[in-house]
Amino acid sequence: MSRALDVATSYAASVLFAGAGMRAVTAGKQPAKPLELYEFEGCPFCRKVRVALSELDIGAMIYPCPKNGGRYRAFVKERGGKAQFPYLVDPNTGKEMFESDDIVRYLANEYGSGKVPTPVALGPVSTVFSSLSSLPRAMRGSSVRPSRAPEKPLELYSFEASPYCRLAREALCELEIPYLLHNVAKGSAHRDAFVKRSGKMMVPFLIDPNTGTEMFESAAIVAYLNQTYAT
Repeated sequence: MSRALDVATSYAASVLFAGAGMRAVTAGKQPAKPLELYEFEGCPFCRKVRVALSELDIGAMIYPCPKNGGRYRAFVKERGGKAQFPYLVDPNTGKEMFESDDIVRYLANEYGSGKVPTPVALGPVSTVFSSLSSLPRAMRGSSVRPSRAPEKPLELYSFEASPYCRLAREALCELEIPYLLHNVAKGSAHRDAFVKRSGKMMVPFLIDPNTGTEMFESAAIVAYLNQTYAT
């Protein structure tokens, strides 16, 4: 897929979910330890949880579980009894759960005001819009590609509705690369710290502690991930 088509279809995906995950609208306490989310980018149910994280201004440790992936799917099946996604682990409370709507309500109650963000508060209707937003990307971010695992997880500054961030997340997912997701949607309380860290407000921004690499620009990030970790 050409770069222009990549960007155009990613924009379309954001439009079809009405820009869900564009703005941090409700924030409460921050988890002391990062939440752990087992998911894959092309999954509409997983997308609902990522939207909630973005709008609640919460980060998470992401463990990508694309179809036929061999790195983290077994953990979910062992812990939860089935290979179903998304799967949330909260080390702060000991809670572990399936079901996107249950996870979204939990996040709103535990780390927000109790109000579920509007784009993911409509049950099946939200699921329909989330499913529609998968179509322009032809299910990119759903199937595994051969890769080598990094010794340390990477870090990604992102927010759900950004079409450029989506391209970086898809590559991370397909290569099964775990990463600490820092959500910095519009209105995020974390934006000032991010600007001090990176020098400007621009996403996606990737940090790879394994190589000392730090970079902006989705095209450069995707190329870097492919060159460094794809096999």
